[in-house]
This record gives sequence, C-alpha cells and structure tokens, in this order.
Amino acid sequence: MSKKTEMPKRPAVNPRVLGRVLKMLFGYYPVLVPVAIACILVSAVTAALPAVFMQQVIAAIEAAQQAGLSWSAAADEIVPKVILLGVFYLISLCAIILQTQLMAVITQGFLYKLRRTMFDKMQNLPIRYFDTHKHGDIMSHYTNDIDALRELVSQAMPALLNSVVILVSVLFVMLYYSLWMTLVLLVGVVAMVLVSKKIGGGSAKYFMRQQRTVGRAEGFVQEMMNGQKVIKVFNHEKASAEDFEKINHALFEDSARAHAYANTLGPIIGNIGNILYVLMAVAGGVFLLLKLPNLGLSMLASGGGFAVFSISIIVPFLGMAKQFTANVNQASQQINAVVMGMAGGSRLFEMMDEAPEADDGYVTLVNAVVDENGNVTESDTRTGKWAWRHPHAADGTVTYTLLQGDVRLTEVDFAYEEGKPVLHDVSVYAEPGQKVAFVGATGAGKTTITNLINRFYDIADGKIRYDGININKIRKSDLRRSLGIVLQDTNLFTGSVMDNIRYGRLDATDEECREAARLVGADDFISRLPQGYDTELAGNGANLSQGQRQMIAIARAAVADPPVMILDEATSSIDTRTEAIVQRGMDKLMEGRTVFVIAHRLSTVMNSDVIMVLDHGRIIERGNHERLIAEKGVYYQLYTGAFELE
Repeated sequence: MSKKTEMPKRPAVNPRVLGRVLKMLFGYYPVLVPVAIACILVSAVTAALPAVFMQQVIAAIEAAQQAGLSWSAAADEIVPKVILLGVFYLISLCAIILQTQLMAVITQGFLYKLRRTMFDKMQNLPIRYFDTHKHGDIMSHYTNDIDALRELVSQAMPALLNSVVILVSVLFVMLYYSLWMTLVLLVGVVAMVLVSKKIGGGSAKYFMRQQRTVGRAEGFVQEMMNGQKVIKVFNHEKASAEDFEKINHALFEDSARAHAYANTLGPIIGNIGNILYVLMAVAGGVFLLLKLPNLGLSMLASGGGFAVFSISIIVPFLGMAKQFTANVNQASQQINAVVMGMAGGSRLFEMMDEAPEADDGYVTLVNAVVDENGNVTESDTRTGKWAWRHPHAADGTVTYTLLQGDVRLTEVDFAYEEGKPVLHDVSVYAEPGQKVAFVGATGAGKTTITNLINRFYDIADGKIRYDGININKIRKSDLRRSLGIVLQDTNLFTGSVMDNIRYGRLDATDEECREAARLVGADDFISRLPQGYDTELAGNGANLSQGQRQMIAIARAAVADPPVMILDEATSSIDTRTEAIVQRGMDKLMEGRTVFVIAHRLSTVMNSDVIMVLDHGRIIERGNHERLIAEKGVYYQLYTGAFELE
C-alpha cells in the first residue's frame, strides 16, 4: 500500500478541531467550565508566588546584615510573609481539589453527551455511509477516538493551561526583578521551543497515523470474527494471520516511531533546562562580581535609579529558572495527548459532519377512518387502516389518500457509483394486493429495486409512485413504516425472542407477537426453547439455527402488519420441510397485501401475479408463470434447468 493511500496529508494539529471541542465544552457546561478554568488560574498563579516571597525574605536578611544585625532581627518581617504564603497555598489546595472534581464531572459528561450525539448522528446517516465504511473503523470512533478526546479534555488541556499561566506569571516576576537574567533564560527557552517543534512535529505525524491504523486494525479484526466459519472452512487461518500481521506491523511502526519521538522529547528538554540552570548560576555570579547595574520593572515602577545585582535577585532567579524550564517540559509532554486528541477529534467530526440522510418529505402516514360515503378522515387511535396525509401549501388544504399499496416504478435508472449504472429503464407496476416476483442472476438488480422503494437510495432518473404519490414527497419514516421487509441476512438483537419480534412494532402486545409467530409457523420451535419467548438471544441469535433466526425475522415483519411486504430471499435459509410450513403462514400474511418477492427458488414465485426476469439491470421478461413457460424464454430455461440462476 502506498504511503499516500495509507495516510492522507493533514495538518498535525488542527486549531479548528480544538476550537470545536472548546465550543462544545462551553456549550455543555457554561458555568462549570469557567469555574474550573478559574481554579486552574488560581493554582497556577499561586505557584509563581514562592519566588516573590523568597526574594523578599532574602532581601530582608541582607538589609539586617547591612545594618549590623543578625538575620533573626528580620523575623518580624519574615514571619507574616511565611504565614501569608501558607494562606495562598491553602487557597491553591482548595482550588486544585475543586478543579479535579469539576474536571471529572465535565470530562465524563462531555463524553456522555458526545457519544449520544454521535449515536444520534449515526442513526441519521444514509445506508450508503455504512456500505462504504468498515464497521470496525466506525466502532473505533466510540473506543479509541473517544478515549483520545478524554485524554485531551481531562489531562492535556488543563495541564497546558496550568503550564502556560505559570510560565506567564514566572516570566512577569522575572522581568519585574531583572531584565538581564530574564534574557539569559529566554535564550535557553528559544532552544527548547526549537527542539520541541522539531521532535514534536515528528511525534504528531506518527500519532496521527497511529490513530488511523488502529481503526484499520479494529475493522480487520471485526471482519475476521464475523467470518470465522468461512475462514476455517477454507483453511484460511494462515493467510488471515499474514494479512493481520501486515496491518499490525504498520501499527507497530507508527506507534513505535510516535512514542520514540515523544519519549525523546522529555529528557532532551529536561537536560536543556539543567544546562540553562548552570548558565543562569554562572551569569548571576558574573553579574554579581562585576557589580553590573540591574534593570527590572521594579526599578521603573518605583522611579528609583539602577541597583547592583545582589544575592536576593540571583537565588530566587535560579528557582524560577528551574520552575520555568520544568513547565516548558511539562507542556511539551502534553504534545502526545494533544495530537492524539486532535486526530481522534478530527475522525469523530468527520463522521459527525457527514451529510445526514436527506428527507424533504411532507406526506405522512396516519390512522384512517372511512365513512359510508367513502370519505377518508384522520383518527387519533389505531383503526387498522392507513391513509396518506397530504398538506397542500398552495391553498392550505389537506387531502387524504387511502393507503392501498399501489407501487409503480416508471423508467427508473440508478447507479451506486457515477458512471456505473445498475438499473436501466426499469418499469414495474404493482397493483394493490398483487404479488410481484423478481428473478435473475446475482447482480441483476433485484435487491436494488427494493432498496429504491425503501428510499435507502434515491433514483437517478424516472419516477416511483406510491398510491399515486411521488415517494420523494413522502416522509421516509412513514414510507418505511408502510413497508415490511424480510432480508436474506437476518439481524437479531440482544434481548429476548419476544423483544426481537416486537421490534417490528414496539407497541405490540405479547399476544400479538405470539399470534404473528403462530402465523408464520415459528411458535412451535419458540415454545420448545429453554425459556420460550423469554429466551435471551445474543451474538445475532448464535444459539439458534439460521432457519430459526429467519422465522423470527419473518414474525417480526408480520407483527408490523404493513400493507406492502418485501421478501428478499426470505426463505433461502430454511429447509424444504420448514419452508412448506412457513409458506402457508406467508400465504396468509400476504393476503390482501402488495408483495415483492426476490427468490432463487422458482417454486416460491410460481404463484406470483407477475414475474419479472432481470438481466444486468434490465427487465427482459415479464408475465405470470404460465405465460413465461409458454414463451419458452429465459424463465423457461431457468425453470427447466437449462441453465442456473448463478
């Protein structure tokens, strides 16, 4: 894989990502965040005070010695300062305790709300997004990327703010007492900044790559877990391990380089600080021996003349230099968390900024009442009948169209990818109560037609009308509520069998769920489960056979009681004997409904009103079973076994 494909070029630290995180924090906690910042400021400013008190204490002792007194003579001046410093430290301690408690609440609350926002956003993404992104990579957003943001919010940002405030406070104190000593310090700080930029830049690049490679690794592992049976059947374990080794090695390389840079930075900065400490001591000693005039903001503020260097200036400066370089080092150590947080935030915001599934429909589905004159009105209670509520903006009126299940596709063209058409000029007319079947080889476009009826994808050209209404005008949630669908790939959720059946209609009673199961022939095997309908399912119903899972999915569609049903290979995973049982229930389920059936077993489509034969996205034959057999075309050859569907 090329480097360009593996790692798109992006800025290591995107200020807009940080700005967005801060905006969300202040939006979620408009009071707690400022209070936490105030606590950080108090504790940081307090950290710069010991140097001031030390200077004043040494100055008081020097003054006593110059007056010929012992240092204890300055005790009356020193003791109150020590007590005052103790009070400041007590205030700082309280601020630190409050800040840590607030940050715990803010961080976990922020992540809680962010996860909820992410999940809500994910629910509104179009099917196309999940078809084009690895599910493991999407899962990585909720684990690695969220954890990277946690480190950023809970540790890196408070530590950086604390270090910056201390640096500014200490720098101001140093400028106040001596400009010359401050300039010596700043020379060393420039060296620190240059080293941090050089090493930190390399660390940032590889941390960004690491975050993306982690997503790839998780996506691959999930894919392999889902396909374990296939892997074992085809003895693909070694090849899978080799494929994983490539991804794992890339993750190792990116992580090792990122941490090598990061772990090198701290010792280098620390040793530059030690060298700077020595230089500060030497410079102070030289200034003291030369009796160099001192210049500081304190002299300018007092309006006095220049004073010579003294021990009371040099000793506190050495402590401040150590404190200054230590905080530069601490700030540099946060580069890892900042970069990883930026990488995680960037990936999260990429998903959150994805365009949601477009829905400009305004026609809604309502419970309907039909009077003796055939007039349709709306009801607040469940009536068993449905109608389309169609508001007309032009004159402010509302009309109701009884939901009958008349579905028509007219000259429809569609392509999943531009320039690669899947359907060409497809026209399908399904009258209310008709059973329409699609047959054809894999890739002919059968499932695509049902995806378009559901509006999982929107057509490129043509029209799809539902009871005479353009489906683009129907709100998607209402459109899909009117359509029951059973897919070839069954998805069962963690919960009881009853919960999974009720998934079709959440307000269904237990008896309605049981009746739906009896209708499709699932009640017999469900009753023989250890806890019957209360049997807990997990791992997509791994404790059930494929056929049993499919029957529960059919019962789920039955309890929804929709006027239109889509059966996409609904009985493909059921044996012939079980299929006969289910088919009887399905026949009852399909009575009075418009049904679209996709099947490879031609025995399941023989009684369809209309059979469509598709080939490469075109309908090449249409008619009922007898007519298509009489024509002796493609369907006849499929039915007689002249050639297979696949």
